[in-house]
Amino acid sequence: MSNYFDLLEEIDRDLKVEKSFDLIKKELLIGGRQAVLYFIDGFIKDEVYEKMLEFLFAIKPEELENIEDMSRFAKNKMPYVEVEYSYDTEAIKTAILSGPSVLIIEGIYGALLVDTRTYPMRSVEEPRKDKSLRGSRDGFVETLVMNTALIRRRIRDSRLRMEYMQIGTDTKLDIAISYIDGLADKKTLEILRKKLKSIKVGGISMTQQALSEKLQKSAFINPFPKFKFTERPDYASACILDGRIALVMDNSPTVMLIPISLSDFFRETDDYYFLPLSGSYIRSLRILVSLATVFLTPVYLLLVNNPEYIPNWLSFIKLTERGAIPLIIQFLLLELLVDGLRLASVNTPDTLSNSLGIIGGLLISEFAVNVGWFIPETILFTAFITVASFSLPSFEMGYAMKFERIFLLAAVQLFGLWGLIIGTALLFIAMLNIKTLSGRCYLYPIFPFKPKAFAELFLRFPMK
Repeated sequence: MSNYFDLLEEIDRDLKVEKSFDLIKKELLIGGRQAVLYFIDGFIKDEVYEKMLEFLFAIKPEELENIEDMSRFAKNKMPYVEVEYSYDTEAIKTAILSGPSVLIIEGIYGALLVDTRTYPMRSVEEPRKDKSLRGSRDGFVETLVMNTALIRRRIRDSRLRMEYMQIGTDTKLDIAISYIDGLADKKTLEILRKKLKSIKVGGISMTQQALSEKLQKSAFINPFPKFKFTERPDYASACILDGRIALVMDNSPTVMLIPISLSDFFRETDDYYFLPLSGSYIRSLRILVSLATVFLTPVYLLLVNNPEYIPNWLSFIKLTERGAIPLIIQFLLLELLVDGLRLASVNTPDTLSNSLGIIGGLLISEFAVNVGWFIPETILFTAFITVASFSLPSFEMGYAMKFERIFLLAAVQLFGLWGLIIGTALLFIAMLNIKTLSGRCYLYPIFPFKPKAFAELFLRFPMK
């Protein structure tokens, strides 16, 4: 730790105070001594500092005669609650850039870190995508402290832990590991801590996805998500009470849940806001619909290409005309078309997105059928799959199932029935070889088979 003037010179040199209009260096006189206050304009609370400076300016010189260390000054002369002190120059510079104001007084060793920051933030409102028919109407925001408070509000347990950590050498992302001590798996916790501490990266801007890729790398062709994200504090709290770990990140309105398996992507908040019978029906239906989105078009393609496989009670699906384009190409083009319309709707103003999406889909499909490119059956099945894919709360898993469906379509076109069988087996083996952060198989509780956990995949038992 340098002396007063050397410390100021090092801070000014490294932070380039004179080149950033929002980085403020305010010179003060406290107790007859020179002092400097560093802060980021827009982060501090003006009303709080007005009262604080009023108190600091009232300090008399004799009151500082026996104070040579900033720890004593913080205990005896600082009335504000959120105050720390530091003797590490790098930590002091990081604190200035992170938002807390830093007070340095001549003749007093160290620096005072005063956390009066307030971030620009939106209101705590229900997330647009992760909605619930019943339950709370609040959601996570981009501020770490606010998000941990939303969890703390719901879990009033003395065992709830919020471990703070910073990662990244440039951005120094603030994160918090939230868990119930004694319920969360200790092995998973230790693995998570080690991986977070071992991350050596300049900056993490796209927080949740960048962090998930750093925590657990996977092959480029592997589409299955290894982490589940939620924007709902009630769901995150329920997972924590269930023994999961929640990774809360600053600048992100989503919380990462650890550990997870494939079965977790079929569970949703509404399952717990309805009676067990209704919740079980919704959960089971979600699984069946999700399986239909993967196998419906491949099985239909198999039956149409091999009419001898069609039983009498399904004879109505036999085609009288196939259109100008082969069926496999029709399905693949429609997959691309749906994604194109989805991307267009994302970049369309809210007032126009719904109408343009519906009109665009109807016009394109009507035109394609009239000119003979597509047949109505392929458009019907694709429309069902598109709507059914929204039954899954996870956008990432929806795309994973899309890639599974395209893979099976190609396998059926090339190898027929054996293509469907071998393709399904290969997908199962691929998921069997995926390991989560905790080392557990991705297909848990199917493998290893756990009867009670497997039953909970379809049934929502009464809460204890």
